[in-house]
Amino acid sequence: MTTQLPLPRFQAAPPPPRIDGATKLVDTYGRVARDMRVSLTDRCNLRCTYCMPAEGLEWLPTELALTDAETIRLITIAVEKLGIRQVRFTGGEPLLRKSLADIIAATTALRTDEGVAPATALTTNGLGLDRRLPALISAGLDRVNISLDTLDRERYHRLTRRDRLADVLTAIDATIDAGLHPVKLNSVIMPGVNEDDIVPLANFALSKGAQLRFIEQMPLGPRDKWRREDMVTADEILEHLRTAFDLTPAEEPRGAAPAALWRARSRTTDGDPGGADKQGLIGVIATVTRPFCGDCDRTRLTTDGAIRTCLFSRSETSLRDLMRSGASDDELAAVWAGAMWGKLPGHGIDDPGFLQPDRLMSAIGG
Repeated sequence: MTTQLPLPRFQAAPPPPRIDGATKLVDTYGRVARDMRVSLTDRCNLRCTYCMPAEGLEWLPTELALTDAETIRLITIAVEKLGIRQVRFTGGEPLLRKSLADIIAATTALRTDEGVAPATALTTNGLGLDRRLPALISAGLDRVNISLDTLDRERYHRLTRRDRLADVLTAIDATIDAGLHPVKLNSVIMPGVNEDDIVPLANFALSKGAQLRFIEQMPLGPRDKWRREDMVTADEILEHLRTAFDLTPAEEPRGAAPAALWRARSRTTDGDPGGADKQGLIGVIATVTRPFCGDCDRTRLTTDGAIRTCLFSRSETSLRDLMRSGASDDELAAVWAGAMWGKLPGHGIDDPGFLQPDRLMSAIGG
């Protein structure tokens, strides 16, 4: 039987000011959170080397996780009282939550401060997604991000410790066929592991009409798997891409989006004679070398009901404990807004005193 130490209790920051007559998730630097990341489970059916050890982790006991009703209640407060306009469901692996479609349906039944349903998105490893898609789309799911770090079956097996690449490719095709555009593919690039996949992944995504997003590896996995001086940077990723593509910065305004977008067009090569016909958008998320903290518009809810202001935060505020103690919706909204009011200006990865969060990515939510 697994056990877990109780979460530390943190004092919420002073209440934030009201904006346009309503409380919003604003911080002292003027950033307003409109995007909510909801982790529905800390469990995963892969064991990616950059995320967790081969044996997995000590999973959260069921009684400490939010129930469906508690999750929906907090999403409702975020949308109807705090100005959230987009909800992304993450994990662990969110497809492992059997009630995923019900939670999405309850979310899309809400109305934002603009009078429309909140946009919904799913970040997934894709395993089994093709079978779940009809129900998820009926529930109102708008977009999907699928993780794909390599197209090589053996390399995928080594990276994830599971031989499931074919299932991921099936999920990608099913999502494209379902019309959930743009379908986004997330690729974490690691030194000496999958740098050779950069160009093949780009060719694959462009040929499918999907939008590939390369991601700098972040210090959110096992502590011995990341070193700042060894990581593959955004500039190095672009160097690889320029060996096969003409790249120009996209005209679209980036806003609070994490990815810097590039318009890519393939050049004909001996290995890909039809390559010059491939063109589209490729994104690069440079969380470490080019942080975008100044434009961050996110708030995060963990599986066990804690509010996190940043992926790399060293503190969090438990709404679960307050909710189970009888707090009203207004009280929960006030604590949530107070926590976000105290959001730090940046993640500080390049600071000499940076400390990796105690929670790993699977326990925070992507």
